[in-house]
Amino acid sequence: KMQAEEYNRRGKEMVDYITKYLGSIRERRVIPDVKPGYMRQLLPEAAPTEPEDWENIFNDIEKVIMPGVVHWQSPHMHAYYPSLTSWPSMLGDMLADAINCVGFTWASSPACTELEMNVMDWLCKALELPSFFLHYHPDSRGGGILQSTVSESTLVALLAARKDKILQLRAELDQDVDDSVINSRLVAYASDQAHSSVEKAGLISLVKIRFLPTDDELSLRGDTLKQAIQEDRARGLVPFLLCSTLGTTGVCAFDKLSELGPVCEEEGLWLHVDAAYAGSAYFCPELRWSMKGIEFAHSFVFNPSKWMMVHFDCTAFWVKDKYKLQQTFSVDPVYLRHENSQAATDFMHWQIPLSRRFRALKLWFVLRSFGLKNLQAHIRHGIEMAKLLESHIKSNTDFEVPAKRHLGLVVFCLKGGNALTQELLRRLTRSGTMYLIPADIYTKRIIRFTVTSQYTTADDILRDWGIICKTASTLLAETQALNYADQSQSGEDDVIGDEEYQDPVLHTGSDEKEDAVARLEKAQVELWIDKAWNRSRRPMRSLSCNSEPLPYTYIRPLCGYDFETRPIVEDAAGGLPVPSTTGSGQTINIEEMPSNDLGKQVLKKLTKFYSVPSFCNQWVQCGRHQLCCPLNVSPAAQKHLPSTCRRVNCMSSSAVTNTAPPPTPLETSTAPKLL
Repeated sequence: KMQAEEYNRRGKEMVDYITKYLGSIRERRVIPDVKPGYMRQLLPEAAPTEPEDWENIFNDIEKVIMPGVVHWQSPHMHAYYPSLTSWPSMLGDMLADAINCVGFTWASSPACTELEMNVMDWLCKALELPSFFLHYHPDSRGGGILQSTVSESTLVALLAARKDKILQLRAELDQDVDDSVINSRLVAYASDQAHSSVEKAGLISLVKIRFLPTDDELSLRGDTLKQAIQEDRARGLVPFLLCSTLGTTGVCAFDKLSELGPVCEEEGLWLHVDAAYAGSAYFCPELRWSMKGIEFAHSFVFNPSKWMMVHFDCTAFWVKDKYKLQQTFSVDPVYLRHENSQAATDFMHWQIPLSRRFRALKLWFVLRSFGLKNLQAHIRHGIEMAKLLESHIKSNTDFEVPAKRHLGLVVFCLKGGNALTQELLRRLTRSGTMYLIPADIYTKRIIRFTVTSQYTTADDILRDWGIICKTASTLLAETQALNYADQSQSGEDDVIGDEEYQDPVLHTGSDEKEDAVARLEKAQVELWIDKAWNRSRRPMRSLSCNSEPLPYTYIRPLCGYDFETRPIVEDAAGGLPVPSTTGSGQTINIEEMPSNDLGKQVLKKLTKFYSVPSFCNQWVQCGRHQLCCPLNVSPAAQKHLPSTCRRVNCMSSSAVTNTAPPPTPLETSTAPKLL
């Protein structure tokens, strides 16, 4: 087995290999040319019984690993967003791996906790975030923590906001209510451009997520949020969180934080700000225009592991009130307590997992090695490279830029339509010369080009643009030839008469004719579009928030709901009970249950049923106690549905404004708002 002396020698060899790899990364194919399962043939079926020589292990890096690697540090890697590393960052993790502490509490490694607190305050000040995000500030109740990913941070924010809202509602209700019942009424919001992690957070937490339409610049506006909140309150739901995005994944659009913030404050919503990619840009004062309104945020997150050259994983997450995190995630077994528990910060209470890595070391090394000036220069250089590409695209009449460029992301497409754009992307990807991915702006297919690497030069941009232009020209020529051949075969050529036209294929030699036919057939095959890449996107991509609330007994206006739910009993005539107009508050006379045990059984059954968020299903007919009505029901079919189902329409996921139907007096009395 390896000892210290050999480790020292092999470690130097590995550093040399890494240096050579990153120094010559331009020469490597960006995307691997392998198929799923390629490695199965290169590895034995079981682990070795006896130790292997390090030379053999080291040689397998190029033989087994590198053939299947996407080279994210390449200047020709333009997919997704940056995922950069740097020499100081790698040195930081080298030391962290050697220490290998598990910093769940301050006592488990004081340096791990305290360096993280100080470095997070450095970052907070460098980005000019509000002072209430600082650990060390006399007026702050908040602070920052390094999480693994933005996706995890979004879930953490949602869970904290959910817990806070449930506690608020419990304090306002004069009865014991199961959390699952309250949870079933909660609804959160995000724009239809939000990251998929928002949807996943809703699935995990069993919270309804409503994705709201954006404006012409793909930005979520305050009026849209305000209207959605009003609609959902009318449906008996409780809005509690907005996930706002600064720098969306598709086109790097920015939600209008200056409008959304005041709405969230007025309506009592937790405002979570996701700036995963754009956050690094806020080192530069001239790029902070989109942060107007950040003073309304309850939490903020960005990824130093994207553009800041601190390698994965490293996600900076701040919260305005740390006690709202602690009340959500705190556990207190005796074996995790220590004598400084009350005075020190224990980050295990700020996150989902217990254990945590010493991530702050690499962030500390990067901040000190580069300094803010060099980090700013790095960001500005990436933007200049994106501007260079944008200028060339706009000067080419075959292309268009359908969305405004922001930061280092440029989106473009061919003017010939979605099929040509998709085929261009497919050919570029298969060539291995660069890595690009698609996105959609409504019904338009686009190609995303992100400047990622800190080593990208103007020559790299011009090289990639040259390949794009050449590939597009070939594609357009083949398409034109196909159209020309189709027109000649159908006799519908409006330019050349039948007598003047000579088929270029028929009037060539046999060998040339076969080559021409082969080229046309090849073009037809390559113009086939992968159906999996052209699935229509669902604007409502998560749990529906269109469930009709089950009937509850209304106790009094200040109380809201009586969560001791009992089925409504029909009167002798078969009708539903009508609300009484006597007294200070409207109530419904509900027949008492035969026994208390039966009431508990009904409550348990309804709680279990209603605590699961509903999915809108147009094939499911709606009964009185079902949660969701059909999506599209014909007038004829509506006659066979209960009246309560006919009154409630499933929420449309389109950008068209939806207006909730006015509630009837009975609905008003049986389903009042929680807030």
